Amino acid sequence: MSTSMDDLHPAALAALVEGRHGSPFDILGAHALGDGGVSLRAFRPWATAMRAVLADGTRHEMTKIHPNGLFAVDLPDVAADGLAYLYELTDFDGDTHTYDDPYRFAPLMTDFDRHLWGEGTLLYAYQSLGAHTVTHQGVTGVNFVVWAPNAERVSVIGNFNRWDERVHPMRLRSGGLWELFIPGLAHGETYRYDIRSHNHGWRFAKSDPFAFWTEMRPANASVIYDIGGYEWGDRDWLESREQGDVLKKPMSTYEVHPGSWRRKDDGTWLTYRELADELVPYVQELGFTHIELMPITEHPFDGSWGYQVTGYFAATSRFGTPHDLMHFIDKAHQAGIGVILDWVPAHFPKDGHGLNFFDGTHLYEHDHALQREHPDWGTLIFNFGRNEVRNFLVASALFWLKEFHIDGLRVDAVSSMIYLDFSRSHGQWIPNKFGGRENLEAIQFLREFNEVVHREAPGAVTIAEESTSWPMVSRPTYVGGLGFTFKWNMGWMHDTLEYLKTSPVYRRWKHNKLTFSLMYAFSENFVLSLSHDEVVHLKGALIEKVPGDWWQKFATMRLLFGYMWAHPGKKLLFMGGEFGQWREWSEARQLDWHLMVWETHQGMQRWMRDLNAFYKANPSLWELDFDGAGFQWLNADDADNSVYSFVRYAQNRDDFVVVVCNFTPVPRPNYRIGVPRAGTYREALNSDAIPYGGGNVTNPDPIEAGEYRHLWWDTSLTLTLPPLGVVILKPDMPEPAGLDTIELPRPAGIIDLPAPAQDANAGLVG
Repeated sequence: MSTSMDDLHPAALAALVEGRHGSPFDILGAHALGDGGVSLRAFRPWATAMRAVLADGTRHEMTKIHPNGLFAVDLPDVAADGLAYLYELTDFDGDTHTYDDPYRFAPLMTDFDRHLWGEGTLLYAYQSLGAHTVTHQGVTGVNFVVWAPNAERVSVIGNFNRWDERVHPMRLRSGGLWELFIPGLAHGETYRYDIRSHNHGWRFAKSDPFAFWTEMRPANASVIYDIGGYEWGDRDWLESREQGDVLKKPMSTYEVHPGSWRRKDDGTWLTYRELADELVPYVQELGFTHIELMPITEHPFDGSWGYQVTGYFAATSRFGTPHDLMHFIDKAHQAGIGVILDWVPAHFPKDGHGLNFFDGTHLYEHDHALQREHPDWGTLIFNFGRNEVRNFLVASALFWLKEFHIDGLRVDAVSSMIYLDFSRSHGQWIPNKFGGRENLEAIQFLREFNEVVHREAPGAVTIAEESTSWPMVSRPTYVGGLGFTFKWNMGWMHDTLEYLKTSPVYRRWKHNKLTFSLMYAFSENFVLSLSHDEVVHLKGALIEKVPGDWWQKFATMRLLFGYMWAHPGKKLLFMGGEFGQWREWSEARQLDWHLMVWETHQGMQRWMRDLNAFYKANPSLWELDFDGAGFQWLNADDADNSVYSFVRYAQNRDDFVVVVCNFTPVPRPNYRIGVPRAGTYREALNSDAIPYGGGNVTNPDPIEAGEYRHLWWDTSLTLTLPPLGVVILKPDMPEPAGLDTIELPRPAGIIDLPAPAQDANAGLVG
C-alpha cells in the first residue's frame, strides 16, 4: 500500500529508526496531506501489526513501511486539525496494546519560560523542567523537559518503552530545551534521558537533573513523583517564622546525619517518618530550636555524607519518599523546631549518570581543565558564569524552601567557591578578568541566591560555611556583602578547641585564644559551630580532645557548652556531643546510645537540656548577639587563673546575666568579680551541680553584691568557682521606684535543678 511517507528521504527514515533523528515531529504523528486528509505515522520496533483507532471507534490497518517498526496509514477523508486517535499494536508475543500517540500533542513549556531560563531568571524552573504529571489536551500523562543544548537527539527511556532510545525521541525547542509529553505515564515510573551528542556521537543515559525522586542506590534511574498533595499542618509555624528579626531570636541547632543518629535493631536506617517519631521528640526534650540535616539531597555514595550530590531536587530514597520527608519537617514545625538543610552548590561528583559531561560537553561544569575540577575532592565545579547553571541552583534552593518548608540553607564550602586559587598552587588556576583571585561569577551567584531566598521565602535563613576572612559575608548585598543571614565562626571553633586541647597547667599561656574571638565577634552574624567536621578523620570525639581523667573530661565538656551558649552568636552542635559520645563519628553506625546507662552521660544530657531551656528563656543570651552593646567583659585578663568573666545584656539593659568560666581543675573560693550593679544575684546555672555529674561546688542563694570597688567596677561580689566549671548568675530585677519593698517573683528562666537520678537508666536516654 502506498503512503505519503514514500516521498520522505531514506536518510531521514534511517535516522529515525536508528535513534539519530533530532526532530521526530517532522515524521511521526499526524501530518496533513497536500490534497486533503491526514497521514498517521508511528514507530514501535516490537510491533508486528498496528492499527489507528479514531474517536468514532473505526480501526484503520497501518502499513509497515520499514522493517525496524515504522508504520503509516493515509486517511484521505479525515482532517488533521484537532484529530484525536489511539494506536493499537500487536507485539511479537501476540499481545495487543493500545496507547495514545505522544506525537499528536503540542508542547507545554511557554516561550516566556524558555526566555527566562536562557537569561537565568526562571526562579521556579522545577515547575517546568523535569517530569510532571499533567492533564494535557484532555489526556493525563507526564511532560518531560530537559536542557541539553549540544545534543543531536534526546529520548525518554524507561520500562514503558523497554528502555529503547528509538521510541520516544523528544522535540528540540529554543534555548537547548527538549520536551515531550507521554500520555498514560504516571507516578512511580522509572525513566532516564538517553542523550546523543553532536560531539562525535557521544551517547549516555542520564538521570533527570530535575527529578524529584530516584531509585535506591546503587540503582540511579529517576522516578516520576508527584510532590503535590501533602496536607501540611504547619501554617502557624510559617506565619510566626516571618515575624520579627531572626537575628534577635534564639537559635541553638542540633546537627544530624539521619543515617547514623540511630538505627533499627537490624542495623538498617530509620525512615523519615520514624525520625519524625524519635528524633523530633528528642530534640524537643533537649530544647534545641533547630535541626540541621546533613545533605539529604540524593547522592550515590554513603561515605560522602551527602556532600557529593547527584539529585539537587530529590530527597534521598534511603529514608523514604519526598512525602515522608515532608512529614518529618511538618512534625518538627508542629513541635516548634525549625529545620535547616545542608546544601551543596559548590561542586558535584563525576558519576556518569549525573551532571558530568551531560550533553557530551562540559555543560554544568567548566570547560577549561584548570577551572573544572576541585583538587581536594575530585569533584567538578559548577560553571557559575552560565545563566542556566545559576538558574538551576537558585531553583534548587527555592524548591527546598517552598515545596518542603525548609527554614534555612547552610551553604557548604563557600570558600572554595569565591577563590579561584582555592587549594591550587601557582600556575594551576586562571585569574579573573581583572587579574585577581576572586571568582566573580561565583560571587554574583551567591549574591543572587541570597537576594532571591530572602525575597521569596520570608523568615528563611542562609548560613555560609566560609573559613577565611572574606569581608561582609553576612552583610546585605546592597552594601557590598554576600547577603547571607549568618556565617559559621570557624576561627572561634579552631581557637577554642586548640585552647581546650592544652593541659590546664599551660592554658595561662594561651589565654588570648578565648579572648580573641571578641575582637571580631560583631563583624559578622556568626554561628558558633562544633560540627561533624570536628569529630571525623582521626580528629576524635569532642570529649577525647580534652586532657584529664574521666571526671575532668566531662566537666570540661559541660564548661565548653556553657561558655559556648553564653558567648555572642547562634549555636550549632553535632549529634552525640550532647551526651558525651566517646568514639569518633562514623556514618556507618549509630551513635553509642548504650553509654546512656552511665550517670555521667545522663548528667551531660541534663546539662544540655537545662542550658537550652535557660538560653531560650533569657533574651540577654541572644537578643543582641550581633551588637557590641550586648557583651561586656568583667575581667578578660585573669590568665594566671584561666578565668573569664563577662556580662550578656538584653535590649532592656536591666536584663542581663553574669557568666564566669574557670578553665582549671582547681576550685576558687572567694573569687571576686565586678558586676554592673549592686543588689541580689542568684546562681541560675552551675555546671558542677550534682544532677549534671559535678562535685556540687555551688554558691548560696542569694548572693549579695555591694559597693566594693574591684578593677574598674564600683560594685562587686565574691563567688566560689567550681573546678572546670561555669557559673551563670542572674540579678533580681530592681524594685520599681517609689514603691515599698515587695516580694519579687522568681526570675523567669531560672531552672529548678532536678534531683540526681537514682536509677542508672533514668534520664533522657533518647
